[in-house]
Amino acid sequence: MADARVSTGTAEKLTDTADRRTELAADRTVLAAERTYAAWVRTGLAALASGVGAKKVLGGVVPDLMISLMGSVLVLFAAFSFAAGVWRELRPGTPPPKPDTRRIAPPLLIAVNGFLALVAISALYGIWFGRTGG
Repeated sequence: MADARVSTGTAEKLTDTADRRTELAADRTVLAAERTYAAWVRTGLAALASGVGAKKVLGGVVPDLMISLMGSVLVLFAAFSFAAGVWRELRPGTPPPKPDTRRIAPPLLIAVNGFLALVAISALYGIWFGRTGG
């Protein structure tokens, strides 16, 4: 009888440990998704800055039409990156087990990245119709 109690206790411990490892794996999955989201936003911000800066930096070196096209592609890529970041965060694929870590609220993601996409579209307008300030 003593052996049966020991076996039951050991099985419960193993189950508890496995459940905890599963919860921790779910937490790591949520945090990895947030890092991926941050990478998309960081890439978009870098492309946006490059697209806006192209007009000023390359002015007088490359034909104006080429500068506008390069800047436009970079700014459009920035807008794509902002949209892709939200899309990937909201549709992560197979749902993990219930994590302890809370996800970023979807309305906040949409609002922030929507604003960044608006900035990108404004920059695109500035590239085509704005003055360089020089």
